[in-house]
Amino acid sequence: MQLTDRLHLAYCTNIHRGENWTETFAGLELHTRAVQARVSSGRPSAIGLRLSDRASRELIEPGTFRAFQEWLKHNNAYVFTINGFPYGQFHGQRVKEQVYAPDWSQPERLDYTRRLFQILADLLPSGVSGSVSTVPVSYKAFRRSPDDEQRALLQLWECVDFLDELSRQSGHDLHLGLEPEPLCTLETTSECVSYFNRLRALRPGDRRIDRHLGVNYDCCHLAIEYETPTEALARLQSAGIRLSKIHLSNALSVRPTAEIRQSLQAFAEDIYFHQVIERRADGTLVRHADLHDALATPAPAPGSPLPEWRIHFHIPLHSAPQGGFDTTADHLIGVLDAV
Repeated sequence: MQLTDRLHLAYCTNIHRGENWTETFAGLELHTRAVQARVSSGRPSAIGLRLSDRASRELIEPGTFRAFQEWLKHNNAYVFTINGFPYGQFHGQRVKEQVYAPDWSQPERLDYTRRLFQILADLLPSGVSGSVSTVPVSYKAFRRSPDDEQRALLQLWECVDFLDELSRQSGHDLHLGLEPEPLCTLETTSECVSYFNRLRALRPGDRRIDRHLGVNYDCCHLAIEYETPTEALARLQSAGIRLSKIHLSNALSVRPTAEIRQSLQAFAEDIYFHQVIERRADGTLVRHADLHDALATPAPAPGSPLPEWRIHFHIPLHSAPQGGFDTTADHLIGVLDAV
């Protein structure tokens, strides 16, 4: 729903199964309409639409697309943003590092992103800006070559060129948001600033990047990095980086006692990454690629101060601390206050 002239609040569909358009649409019918009935109070309801590569190809079929446009009109709903991060299978089987593939060094990522924007440009209401969120360039453990890194920079500029032209043709303000995530090419706001400086150095003075490329600020991800909301947002703003979108989300925070470690064993699963960033008593940050890696580390000696672990689980916003399990809700609230 529209909150102010520039801010819209949407229910995101990526938490529901939707690897093809039939599944995606079923989730809209079952879950999105139920949320709309509870919170929209008759106002137009905004949808944050997740489309896989396959679902996007199926949706662009003219008959399917017209039917979806009619469904939106009939249900007093609109799409202003698309989650273009997971390209392929995102539910029901091992995802892990494949969620970052193809990355921005590969042509498939650019083609997919273009298609999402073409869909979005035809769905946007008049006067509403449109965004797509995407992978944080790549995953650091992929260890891409210098040529791959250069190709990613060039393809992001190709996307800026495309968005500039599509914005003129459609009359919409369109922008792509790189989404920082732990252990990826972009995981902190400082790394975002450095990367944007590299992009700008390729085309000095080309200000179109400021309009069409920004950062999708996922509160869960940045909280895991122990960023302070006011400082993080100010860092992006002072660097001229557009705040493309905000994901309102919480991470899991624990002090890894023996009991907590034992409880966490049940959550070290084989589908998604659960990166852990450990903050020790002296403030040092230690990164663990996945929860089972953190659990494999020795426990502190008896009497030693316990570190804090922030873990990549997206915890429901309403969840209260219990049994030694806490959330990063303070980061979320700080972001809302700053916005």
